[in-house]
Amino acid sequence: MTGSAVGTPDNTAVRTALWRALHTLVDEPPHVLEDVLGARLAQDDDGWRERGDMVPGASRGQRATIVGRARLTEDLVAEAASRGVDQYVILGAGLDTYAQRHPDAGSTMTIFEIDRPGTQGWKRNRLIELGYAIPDWLRLVPVDFEANDDWWDRLRAAGFDTSRPAVVSWLGVTMYLTEQATAATLKRVASLPSGSSLILTFFRHLEDLAPEDVPIRRASREGARRAGTPFIGFYTPGRIIELARQAGFAHTEHVSATDLAERYFAGRTDGLRPYSGEEVLIATV
Repeated sequence: MTGSAVGTPDNTAVRTALWRALHTLVDEPPHVLEDVLGARLAQDDDGWRERGDMVPGASRGQRATIVGRARLTEDLVAEAASRGVDQYVILGAGLDTYAQRHPDAGSTMTIFEIDRPGTQGWKRNRLIELGYAIPDWLRLVPVDFEANDDWWDRLRAAGFDTSRPAVVSWLGVTMYLTEQATAATLKRVASLPSGSSLILTFFRHLEDLAPEDVPIRRASREGARRAGTPFIGFYTPGRIIELARQAGFAHTEHVSATDLAERYFAGRTDGLRPYSGEEVLIATV
């Protein structure tokens, strides 16, 4: 949900999609997540492998974080679906490919992808070019955040039922927002019925990072600043948990980078582990 030129996907969304594909292509199996479709969406050819941010060794930690958080989210969605939760909202969806990789999801769920109008229009056209239909159970919800569109109203207009539980994912966004804006979104989601859950990622403060990860953060921070989307939201786990509880969530679970590594990367011999700068909160109503 950050800015970019109209009609093009956000730079961060493209990089995320490419890192997910790179994991499948260069890392040893078993793969934490298999998703090469995002790269097909983002690029017409294989030239993306030559990008400076796609060097396998240099991007290892961030790549692991990206696929680890995606796998955790999709496991949460599967668990919720097994309980009968039939709505999945992806806030700041970017080039997410869950719906295309799970074509049977529509038998049990309606998926709502929220992003800026330019990104949504571009993605819709690109999916059609690649031969993917936009089924009725996949709702692409354009929201003009710069014009103060109310994403909650847009979501309801797209058929979202606020009287039924949902899973909401909110990955890779809070670092661009003020604490006040993050708290407002938490409060909205916490108003959903019991059984609803939110999974979000948050940035740790620079001094909380492992020493080897500090250069990664500094480089990404500078890139974000140059792109006009500076990092402004940083949290301790205690603070993000406090905000979620103040918003009305009944239960919270902090999933640290170490927890994520133990869950999905244990026993690997290739050194692939999530980097310490970004962690996860799961909050349940």
